[in-house]
Amino acid sequence: MKAEVKWVEDLKFVGKTDKNQEITMASGDSTYFSPMEMVLMAAGGCSSVDVVDGLKSANQEVTACVAKLSSERRETAPKLFTYINIHFEVTGNNLDSTVVERVTADSLQKYCSVCLMLGEGVKMTHSWEIISA
Repeated sequence: MKAEVKWVEDLKFVGKTDKNQEITMASGDSTYFSPMEMVLMAAGGCSSVDVVDGLKSANQEVTACVAKLSSERRETAPKLFTYINIHFEVTGNNLDSTVVERVTADSLQKYCSVCLMLGEGVKMTHSWEIISA
């Protein structure tokens, strides 16, 4: 995996993957994602992949999964994350709460690369709820 980040102007940058996908990010400009927002969303995206894949692998009839992330950061620079919670809203038919509990926990504790990297210095927690389809 490779990527590059190119300075555009002020504190605005364009990130480009080796698949030629681009995203604009900036610090102090609410028009674009900040790098820290992207890290937070990466944790939610990576973990959601694990949850949906885990539920499907367990033959659960999952129809939707929303990861709602909340976080806290240090007040002073470097403004590191100190706490992140990922709350999973899982929708489906006849979902087994034991399976949902296991796959959400396993994501943060065993499989999600982003969460495991962040978890070295950030208190990572999760919660979940089942929403009937």
